[in-house]
Amino acid sequence: MFRTSTLALIAGLAAGTAGAQDLTQVTFGTNWLAQAEHGGFYQSVADGTYEACGLDVEIVSGGPQVNNRALMLAGRIQFHMGGDMLQAFNAVAEDIPVVAVAAIFQKHPQVIIAHPGVADTWEDLRDLTLLIGDNGFTSYYQWMIAAHGFTVEQRQPYTFNPAPFLADDQLGMQGYLSSEPYLVEREGGFVPNIFLIADAGFASYATTIETMQATIDDSPEVVECFVNGSILGWYNYLYGDNAAANEMIIADNPDMTQDKISYAIAKMIEWGIVDSGDALTLGIGAMTDEVIGGFYDDMVAAGVIEEGLDWQASYTTEFVNQGLGMDLRPQ
Repeated sequence: MFRTSTLALIAGLAAGTAGAQDLTQVTFGTNWLAQAEHGGFYQSVADGTYEACGLDVEIVSGGPQVNNRALMLAGRIQFHMGGDMLQAFNAVAEDIPVVAVAAIFQKHPQVIIAHPGVADTWEDLRDLTLLIGDNGFTSYYQWMIAAHGFTVEQRQPYTFNPAPFLADDQLGMQGYLSSEPYLVEREGGFVPNIFLIADAGFASYATTIETMQATIDDSPEVVECFVNGSILGWYNYLYGDNAAANEMIIADNPDMTQDKISYAIAKMIEWGIVDSGDALTLGIGAMTDEVIGGFYDDMVAAGVIEEGLDWQASYTTEFVNQGLGMDLRPQ
């Protein structure tokens, strides 16, 4: 059931659209297996928000052997869930016309976790050996070196197994806000200290909505509907009745459980992953030149991105920053 305010918003979105028989079919490819971090998109499928403005949306899960971004580049799907703005910058560098049209996560959910009483501040992490994966080492860890004085020598490869961390309190470990901390609590029996790299200054948006420039040029109304529907979906998923969306997530990913979903939703709200920063005044999905330009400068300084890139070609704010759905936020 929609909230009353949502009905008014959807009525506006649906104005001028045709009946259900005229829905435009589009596919949205995620970048990993179904989980709460995809919840707002599932919400708008489950409660009919996409349908209300003219779209029949299919969500196709990513995973270890799936490259949905490549399918979008090949024209087989219309929208893709981007990771962070580094992907968008790299697309510009490779002259690939992928454009970020919304940023669902205002904060990157990457964290470093540590044993309480051993590393209680971000600065304390410099005294630990850190388990960091190869992708993290070439991206955010280079920023940690340049901006915060971490070293190459203190990093060890992360094998996505928490056992070494659990056995040695002199280790810190990379993680995803809703994943590794949950595993540590369950398997280690203690609550780890969590350090969100976004709160230390790694100011990239994440969980972006990407599409091809040709889709924007040829079907701007489809892009607008998908972005608006997603924004409303995220408000309703975080703050409303999300049971139907969670059922869809579990159906798409049988390894997902309700306790994991509940933990992830609580962490997204507690840490302001979706609804913080510019989203508080511009609405979920917000993007600004200041944030993206600042992140680009930081990545150039860290040697992750080359100077001189046309970073503004990586995104458009045409479809966001309009305050849509903000009245759905609890007062």
